[in-house]
Amino acid sequence: MSGPLAGLVVADFTRVLAGPYATMMLADMGAEVVKVERLGVGDETRAWTPPVGPTGLSTYFGSVNRNKRSIAVDLADPADRAVVTDLVAHADVVIENFRPGTMDRHGLGPADVETLNPRAVYCSISGFGSGPGAELPGFDLLVQAMGGLMSITGADAQHPTKVGVALVDVVTGLHALSGILAALHVRETTGRGQRIEVDLLSSLLSSLTNQAGAHLEAGRVPQALGNQHPSIAPYETYSAADRDIAIAVGTDAQFAQLAADLGLPQLTEDERFATNSARVAHRAELNARLAPAFAERTAEEWTERLGARGVPAGPINSVPDAFALAERLGLDPVVELAGSRSVANPIRFSATPVEYVSAPPTLPDRSATTWRDLT
Repeated sequence: MSGPLAGLVVADFTRVLAGPYATMMLADMGAEVVKVERLGVGDETRAWTPPVGPTGLSTYFGSVNRNKRSIAVDLADPADRAVVTDLVAHADVVIENFRPGTMDRHGLGPADVETLNPRAVYCSISGFGSGPGAELPGFDLLVQAMGGLMSITGADAQHPTKVGVALVDVVTGLHALSGILAALHVRETTGRGQRIEVDLLSSLLSSLTNQAGAHLEAGRVPQALGNQHPSIAPYETYSAADRDIAIAVGTDAQFAQLAADLGLPQLTEDERFATNSARVAHRAELNARLAPAFAERTAEEWTERLGARGVPAGPINSVPDAFALAERLGLDPVVELAGSRSVANPIRFSATPVEYVSAPPTLPDRSATTWRDLT
């Protein structure tokens, strides 16, 4: 491969989502990722079905494991552990997301790897850190619940709701990726790797951004507001004649244009609606005026009409609709490899583009004798 990370070797001891997402990004960028899986079992998500893709693999597993090679090992077996030790000795990056302490028990913990390969960047992903939270199970749903995200998601405070995808895992994978790339940059100067620790809870708290700021800086307790925004109005969904539409008005100028297009230009003269802060304070009164107007046209009509005038508006698409939109916009969102289809890497390099070389690997049916013939 000739991507920006070509030549790097990654020993990938991750499973499920956060770690595999990070290592797939590394693989897309050209790194040689060797996925180390448990003999006879493999990554847990291989069994998370339905659905199953055309190749017979779990679509969950396939979504985050392209461009990788896989070896099957039993770390309790000395011969298998020797294969893994050789891989780690030659790896630029070692990444794992077992419960804290697991890798140490196999002689593959951070201190062991530093002795064996001081240039290796060692990344550990956990649910709640390696301190008092080390024994807590790191499942995305639990972190969404315990980390406050569910309390601000849903129709109202009485119906806390998880996000429709394991978003905390994805965000944590991206944090792991950025930390690994930073540590590799430092290694260019120092010649040595270092340990990176990333946990789901800290990643979630960081991603709360403005909601966290409202609590930390202003003492607010954020609440679920459905599709509304705590600091902007109108910034939510409305029912058009046929289906719902999203309106994201972020400035007073955009609101003035919206009001004019809705046939309600007088709203800008009303002190309750003249500024964003006033509109947030009088959201119910504002919506009582806007809702009937939106019902007069279809979502497509409003999208075209408002979009042409610089007012952010769009329909609420299904997942197939979203892919169709990306196709129409020339974003090439789908990658096809040996009968497997997955979402394209969203990063575009002008000189060293990402590459798609291999479909997600099947699980080897016997122990690895070497990792070198994979590279």
